[in-house]
Amino acid sequence: MSAPRRILIYGVTGAGKTTAAIRIGERLGLPVVLADEIGWLPGWTNRPLDEQIAMAESAAAGDAWVFDSAYATWKDRVHPLADLVIGLDYPRWFSLQRVTRRALHRVITRQELFAGNRETWRQLLSRDSIVLWHFRSWKRKRRTMRAWVDDGSGPPVLLFRRARELERWIDDL
Repeated sequence: MSAPRRILIYGVTGAGKTTAAIRIGERLGLPVVLADEIGWLPGWTNRPLDEQIAMAESAAAGDAWVFDSAYATWKDRVHPLADLVIGLDYPRWFSLQRVTRRALHRVITRQELFAGNRETWRQLLSRDSIVLWHFRSWKRKRRTMRAWVDDGSGPPVLLFRRARELERWIDDL
C-alpha cells in the first residue's frame, strides 16, 4: 500500500489523537486539521454547526490531510473521504490518566489552546469538564471505531490498542 494522503485519526478522549496527527503530518508532509479549531471559538463558545460543517467539508475536499478527529456532527463528511482511519482504542485507564494529567497541566500552566481558550479550575471541576467528557463519550467512540473495522465497506482502519504500537507504526512511516 502506498502512503495514504488522507488520514483520519479517531479515538477516545485523551488517547493522543492530536499528537499523533501532528507527528504523522510531519512524517508524511501532510497538512494537519485540528477538530477543536473547527469546533470552538474564543470564550469556549461552540462554532455554529453550519460553519463547522462547511470548514470540515472544505478541509476534507483537499487531496491530502490528517484530521486529528472528527466530531460526531460532521464525521460523516470526513470519514468516507479518508484513505486510512487510525483508531486509538486504548484501555480506559490509559486514556483517562492521559486526559487528567493533560488537563491539570493546562490549568496550572495556563496554556493557551485553540481560539485563545484556556482550561481553568472552574471548568475542570464543572459539568463541562474534559475529564467528564471522557466518561460520556468513551463507549460511543469505541463502538464507532470497532463498527468501522467490522463493517469493512469504508476506508481501511488500523486499530491500535496500545500507544507503543502506534509509535512503532509512525516510526516506520
